[in-house]
Amino acid sequence: MFFDSWFGLLRVLMVGTIAYAALVLLLRVSGKRTLAKLNAFDLIVTVALGSTLATVLLSKSVALVEGLAAFALLAGLQYVVAWLSVRSTRFSDLVKSEPTLLLHHGRFLESAMRAQRVTRAEVLAALRSSGAATPEQVAAVVLETDGSLSVIQNANPVGAAGTLDDVDDAKCH
Repeated sequence: MFFDSWFGLLRVLMVGTIAYAALVLLLRVSGKRTLAKLNAFDLIVTVALGSTLATVLLSKSVALVEGLAAFALLAGLQYVVAWLSVRSTRFSDLVKSEPTLLLHHGRFLESAMRAQRVTRAEVLAALRSSGAATPEQVAAVVLETDGSLSVIQNANPVGAAGTLDDVDDAKCH
């Protein structure tokens, strides 16, 4: 169907404008972390906020105030998880994954790749997008807690502290 009613169109325009403005305000108040996507929980909140906005816009069965309450609930839960993670190592370990080393000085770490369900082709694609022609040209490829692949260039002097210090198995390879 191409057109249902003028009322439906007016509802989408009015509710959409108010919901969008409320979401922007909520995101400004809750801070940058709400949309940071630093880990899986942050990503879930981002996707859920978008889904909630779409539902409020298009579903006549969801009232605007219910949608605004859902926005506040999601932002509030994300704030609580982030707050507890910063203050409690035990809680942080429970809700967050650790970065995983997938390639170290040109050597693919097959068991880590298998455990994380990452293929050699995906690691090679990350190398290409970083400008590396061969795996030997980089110090490491790390699967980050948000699911992205980071490529660490070969610029760290031996024995110096670097970005791999918090990555499991980085010191033993």
